[in-house]
Amino acid sequence: MGKADFLSPKAISNRIKSKGLQKLRWYCQMCQKQCRDENGFKCHCMSESHQRQLLLASENPRKFMDFFSHEFKSGFLELLRRRFGTKRVHNNIVYNEYISDREHIHMNATRWETLTDFTKWLGRQGLCKVDETPKGWYIQYIDRDPETIRRQEELARRKKHELDDEERSAKFIEEQVRRGRNAKEEEEDPVYTELKRENEEEKVAFNLGAAAALPGPSTSSSLVAPSALKKASSSVKRKDASSASEARDKKKSALEQIIEMEERKKQQQQPIRTDHWLQPGIVVKVVTKRLGEKYHKKKAVVTEVQEKYTAVVKMVDSGDKLKLDQNHVETVIPAPGKCVMILNGSHRDTRAVLDGIDEKNFCASLTLDSGPHKGKRVDVAYEDFSKLA
Repeated sequence: MGKADFLSPKAISNRIKSKGLQKLRWYCQMCQKQCRDENGFKCHCMSESHQRQLLLASENPRKFMDFFSHEFKSGFLELLRRRFGTKRVHNNIVYNEYISDREHIHMNATRWETLTDFTKWLGRQGLCKVDETPKGWYIQYIDRDPETIRRQEELARRKKHELDDEERSAKFIEEQVRRGRNAKEEEEDPVYTELKRENEEEKVAFNLGAAAALPGPSTSSSLVAPSALKKASSSVKRKDASSASEARDKKKSALEQIIEMEERKKQQQQPIRTDHWLQPGIVVKVVTKRLGEKYHKKKAVVTEVQEKYTAVVKMVDSGDKLKLDQNHVETVIPAPGKCVMILNGSHRDTRAVLDGIDEKNFCASLTLDSGPHKGKRVDVAYEDFSKLA
């Protein structure tokens, strides 16, 4: 009896029955034939085409096993690369997705007896990173694509270039600081030494411009010498002091001005911010899903704060009391004109009135209602204030 036509009811029925995975014991890898039951597999083994395939395989069995092994390895790695990329994944998950294809190469036709042996072989060949855990073997694909390697090298080159720029600027700053220190050392006051004569009989003569001292009697030279020495030393000291002050002013206009500006910035009062913001009496919204839909996105009032990060809240709708962590709630923004409490920043613990909301900058305009700056208008971020109960 001949084969049924492709569009005949019998052919369509056979195709429907053959969909999906079937038992591996009734599959012939040489003929790539899947039988639906034991009787069909027995009839296939007795067929002439199967016998011919067995004769071909008996002539060179290693050739067929290598071919099937190569096809299995290529299909497995292609699925691992395309589906999971370079993520670490359990080998059994990849294998289950691989065998979901009806036309896949079965492992019993390859050189590997088990999936564990195949996983170890991938690790030895350097195709994947493999590691054994109590839950089984995990594999991670090693991408050796030239384009991927080029992108990684380009990214590493960019990072190195950024680091080089930072190092260059740091060296420049160090050089400027070193020059400033050397200049300060050079500007120290000069050291004055005592005037000594090598020959005791030699006379000391001073030339003071127009009133030059001429050689004459010893009495006149002795009278002029003290006053001349005083004038000369005072003029030298004034010149040294003026030159030192000028040098300090010049140097102050460069490096020292930058240092003074940085010190002024540090001395300026910075907004006081902390990592805890819970306050009794404010309204918060529950954002955690662990408590179920009954409390998710529902509002509550903070009645007590424990250890700065834990709040005891009372639900507005049901009145239930819960103990929640700070990360499980968020602030509530009321309508304009309502009273709020500032929870963080320089105006912490200050009551205010909400004037308006700036959605573009994620902040709101508040008018302080208490404290020394009462009546002052400030801009505060959404997460730094909340509605008062």
